[in-house]
Amino acid sequence: MKREISVEELQFGMYVVQLDRPWTETSFVFQGFELKTQEELDELKKCCKKVFVDTDKGLDLPDASRAQAHPAGKQGNVLDSITRTVVYEERATLQAELPRAREAHRKTETVLAHAFDAIRAGKSLDAERVRDAVTSMTDSVARNPDAMLLLAELKEKGEQIVGRAVGVSVYMITFGRFLHLPPDQLEILGMLGLMQDIGKVRLPAALLNKKERLSDAEIKTCRSHVEQSVAILKETAGMPKELAALAALHHERFDGSGYPKGLKGDTIGLFGCIAAIVDYFDAVTRPRPYGDVVAPSNALSMLYKTRDQKFSGPLVEQFIQCIGIYPVGAIVELNSGEIGIVIAQNQARRLLPRVMVVLDAKGNPLRPQMILDLAKDPRVNPQTPYRIKRTMEKDSVSIDPAEFFI
Repeated sequence: MKREISVEELQFGMYVVQLDRPWTETSFVFQGFELKTQEELDELKKCCKKVFVDTDKGLDLPDASRAQAHPAGKQGNVLDSITRTVVYEERATLQAELPRAREAHRKTETVLAHAFDAIRAGKSLDAERVRDAVTSMTDSVARNPDAMLLLAELKEKGEQIVGRAVGVSVYMITFGRFLHLPPDQLEILGMLGLMQDIGKVRLPAALLNKKERLSDAEIKTCRSHVEQSVAILKETAGMPKELAALAALHHERFDGSGYPKGLKGDTIGLFGCIAAIVDYFDAVTRPRPYGDVVAPSNALSMLYKTRDQKFSGPLVEQFIQCIGIYPVGAIVELNSGEIGIVIAQNQARRLLPRVMVVLDAKGNPLRPQMILDLAKDPRVNPQTPYRIKRTMEKDSVSIDPAEFFI
């Protein structure tokens, strides 16, 4: 859909299809492009007052009227349910936070592995230890989210269920921080990320790791992990009282096509919608028994294309803003041909993150590595600023990003 907006309302990720003056009177080569750089935005502001954007090809503006146009329970804006907010400030640099983030990450993996072993053995998990581990991660994310995100993205996974749970938990805490949710709600999100798939420990490992197409009966068994998770959390003393009900929501979909109850729209609730988005993003960007690993930027595109269908549209847009088109931990190719790892976001200019360059243009390791803050306009040569050309799948280059940080 084509929509007219002021140039002051433009955001990175929008697709500009028409100007308020002929294209030939501007410096733009293409008649229609996705807005990606500050230079493009500055040029548009110089030559235009209004432009038209195609919301089918790029981002749309958040629109309060969109929520009013849809009945509750179908297409409501779950962001309207946020009633308490906190302003978070970065209180530690990435370098300062990394050691504390490593310890919190290691502690959580250990606690979660013990919890899963206890469930397999028919015992109760230690809710107090789980809460303590989540608090450590929440505190780290509150100080600087990039450190924990980097570790969650790059750390080699041991048991698949444990690694997935920790990654989902970190993303959910980080997203909650971005939405300015208060600390007590960040902890709920963190515990939900860790616990919502705990029911999988009661399923056959061979089924969870099967690469071939599942039968209808096997799909039904796999989906039963939701009910198993709910049951385990209800049986566990010391867990937040709302956690069991929230654990039932991460496979529900906005159009009612999810499971186990086929809930629709805002009846899924804010935390359920957050859990659905994060679980999907984490699943497709990590190795799986079935399906290829998807680059983070492609996963975000997949989410965006299903906004207001499978997932809450306004919340998807916020999630993209939260982690950036180039998420922390993503492997990227620069316009110089060099390969780098995104190590931190620039909050005001998320298309221009900080990148550690680890391979030169010929594929040779750089020693020492070079740190580029793209927002500060570093140059390949006097005429050419460094820019990210594309994101890459992790197995497409001969480096292990974890060796630089873990």
